[in-house]
Amino acid sequence: MPAQQSVPIPPQRGPRESARPWPGPCLRRRAATATVWYLRLLAVLNIVAVLSLPFREEVHEHNAGEFFTPYLATAGLVSAALALFLAVVMRRRKRAAWLSNLLLAGPLFALYVLALTQERYRDHVFNWLSAALTGLFVAALLIGRREFNAIGDRSNPRLALAVGAGGLLVSGALGTLLVDATNTVPDASLTDKIAYTMLRGVSVGPLADRVAAVHAPRWTDVTINVLMAATFVLVLYACFRSPRGLALLGAEDEKRLRELLDRHGDRDSLGYFALRRDKAAIFSPTGKAAVTYRVVNGVSLASGDPIGDPEAWPGAIDAWLAEARRHAWTPAVMGASEEAGTIYARHGLDALELGDEAIVEVADFSLEGRAMRVVRQAHNRVRRAGYTVRIRRHEDISDDEMAMLVERADAWRDGATERGFSMALGRLGDAADGRCVMLECRDADDVPRALLSFVPWGEQGLSLDLMRRDRSCENGLMEFMVVELLLRAGEIGVRRVSLNFAMFRSVFERGARLGAGPVLRLWRSVLTFFSRWWQIESLYRANAKYRPVWEPRFLLFAKSSDIPRIGLASARAEGFLTPPALPSFTRRKESPAPAQAGAGADGRG
Repeated sequence: MPAQQSVPIPPQRGPRESARPWPGPCLRRRAATATVWYLRLLAVLNIVAVLSLPFREEVHEHNAGEFFTPYLATAGLVSAALALFLAVVMRRRKRAAWLSNLLLAGPLFALYVLALTQERYRDHVFNWLSAALTGLFVAALLIGRREFNAIGDRSNPRLALAVGAGGLLVSGALGTLLVDATNTVPDASLTDKIAYTMLRGVSVGPLADRVAAVHAPRWTDVTINVLMAATFVLVLYACFRSPRGLALLGAEDEKRLRELLDRHGDRDSLGYFALRRDKAAIFSPTGKAAVTYRVVNGVSLASGDPIGDPEAWPGAIDAWLAEARRHAWTPAVMGASEEAGTIYARHGLDALELGDEAIVEVADFSLEGRAMRVVRQAHNRVRRAGYTVRIRRHEDISDDEMAMLVERADAWRDGATERGFSMALGRLGDAADGRCVMLECRDADDVPRALLSFVPWGEQGLSLDLMRRDRSCENGLMEFMVVELLLRAGEIGVRRVSLNFAMFRSVFERGARLGAGPVLRLWRSVLTFFSRWWQIESLYRANAKYRPVWEPRFLLFAKSSDIPRIGLASARAEGFLTPPALPSFTRRKESPAPAQAGAGADGRG
């Protein structure tokens, strides 16, 4: 028999392996983006219709009788506010926003399809266009469904109900009073005025004209519509606000972070500030790195570099960004080093240089020379006045003495608001912070007048945390204490010290040089002007006198349009802005952080 020849059989793929998922990721993203642009366009058209009488009348004509308009086209400020707000939350991929649009647009599209089966409606071409646009919007919602996976806060419905009831009561009462004062038809009943106000809140068109007992001026109608639109926006905000981030740093997370700092704490001078207990920690899959962050006004605000092994940083950053996407938070990083900024940039974040951190190498510091003459003279003047400095680890201070120092630090604080986030620990005297260093300055009568507290920076470094002094004492105490630390650093085994952060340092330095360009000089002039209220230039000058090494620090962000929002969130986190508190029944409960003794820093950065 002839030998059988083997015939190669091509490999067969199963149906699941060969079938490509539909819709694909690219199509889903485009469909989701299309829904956002549709809502933006409708918001603009509604606003134009409110401002333009001919256009408004055209829209009203197509909303009555045998005509109908596309989804959310009503020529009213309420519809404009709804479309604009939905566009914002849809851009953040909120699941609740997707569901709201589907529940509104889906039945409306079904109603349009049903209407087009009747001859009186299908004879108008515009009705077919309106149904087509609404149908395309619904189709885009369904195609892009998997893109909308950001979750909201569980307390949102309760807050929205409270805001809606209160806002409707206030805006309705104001509108009714305004109608009563401007109505040109006599003897209108209170019921008619309230009905007119409610209808005008929906539309400035002919909807409210059916209340014959009331006739108010045009500006009254627009004012009522604006009040109702504002109320509606507040309700929408309450419905779709992002979770604030309820998980604070727990004991187990703090223990894991301290273990990472023991192994890798030398890398970043801001690493110890990751132990703030108003932050949350998210770890890499291997547990070898972590990103600590705090959610402020919908911004997931990380600070400094990730903690731990740099090889595991990407895993921690991925986990942090995924958490931000899941809750529709805006990711941002304050004060990242150049090394960390490079890794964050590989994950899609852009960088903006914030300023420089002043780092003094103890071995290179000296009071000798002409350049140090001003510092040397100030140091000698304070020392001759009888002031002395005592340097100790926190663990070497007795409980009673630490309680006294904490009390004085609170009394010396400038203002009632705690300041500091990215470069402040937020507590003083906690038993877990025994390796921190305290500098206590006493006058000639042995009365405490100032104190500095530093957190560990690895084994042989310190990073400034807190600066407090008695305002009635001798000037120059802080400079005297810093110099004493640098001269006596060997007593506690310290080789480098991180001082204050100087924002936009390079602008002040380069802008003062000969040949600086007009843009740089203008930017320096603007910063100098604002330095009258904020310590911008003064911090740079105060740091420069110690002849430090300047290490740049960066702000990382996903989109340039997010920078104003990130700036406000940073100002709130640092304590420069304090928003009014909500009523107690609307506040979201937080997981309690461990008890903290003492006050945070308000003198650094």
